Amino acid sequence: MALWFCSARFLVFLFIVSALPIAYIISQERAKTDHHVFHYHSSGFFRECAKWDDQGRRFLVSFLEGGVGEIHVPQNYTPDVVLQEVTVVKDSDLTGNASNGIALDRPRNRLLVAVADVLGNRYSGLAAYDLSTWKRLFLTKLSGPGDEKSMADDVAVDADGNAYVTDVKGSKIWKVGVDGELLSTLTNSLFTPKEWYKSLLGLNGIVYHPDGYLIVIHTLSGNLFKIDLAKGDEVKLIEVAGGPLAFGDGLELISPTKLVVAAGNPSGRLVESTDGWETASVVAKFKGPMHRLATAATVKDGKVYLNHMFGMGYPRKTHALVEFVL
Repeated sequence: MALWFCSARFLVFLFIVSALPIAYIISQERAKTDHHVFHYHSSGFFRECAKWDDQGRRFLVSFLEGGVGEIHVPQNYTPDVVLQEVTVVKDSDLTGNASNGIALDRPRNRLLVAVADVLGNRYSGLAAYDLSTWKRLFLTKLSGPGDEKSMADDVAVDADGNAYVTDVKGSKIWKVGVDGELLSTLTNSLFTPKEWYKSLLGLNGIVYHPDGYLIVIHTLSGNLFKIDLAKGDEVKLIEVAGGPLAFGDGLELISPTKLVVAAGNPSGRLVESTDGWETASVVAKFKGPMHRLATAATVKDGKVYLNHMFGMGYPRKTHALVEFVL
């Protein structure tokens, strides 16, 4: 029998098939846009979350391979400049664990980082770092071997410095005190969809609202929840017109009534509520780069930027923080 798969014709076909997606990616990278994009070089392919630190004039980004970097934006920055990432956190005792969601706690000059064993789902924790020295202030173990599978995914901080960490595997929320003590674990039947497969990726993005409650999203169901901390952690499903917000990931409040959801493609959705987040509506959508995956949102100088996980290029990877044009 002829080895047809070794023929010149087959090799040409294979080359064309493999070249098409590469050509598409290159065309997308070079395409002109009507919105601003911060590009930066890094040493890794995967950047899970990004938050703007106004006092430090820098984006802080978490590494899926573990660690935290900063991208300084100079005062004389021009849009054609590719910025550089500098690693500021790389803990040897956390090797093999991912740094997922991050939250700035400026009143206490620290960064909170959700830590997890992404592949094995055997370890979850919360780490805190000083924003000036990058000294680790605490590492709180949330789960480990022998516990049910879990994965710390995102984190929010309240006015008193308490942190709330979502578990995307077990659909629960850990509460960690200001000094790193594990205070409680919140579970609720509303967090479990009827369809078993929608539990494969559960609670994900989380934010603290200044009126004293949490807003959290469930990835595969697209459900948005309000958790009232003043009412014994009462959980309510937020009825979202124009939803559900399927594949919702990172969240960012841009005002008390407006919330940005980073969610695959369309890569961003703007959700608005006029009744204290009892109900809400999707009022805008943003279609970002098709070949990248939006995982988090942040605000810089009044503009929303979406973090995209995948870096492109070799040996230097280029990442993109894309403006969500509202």
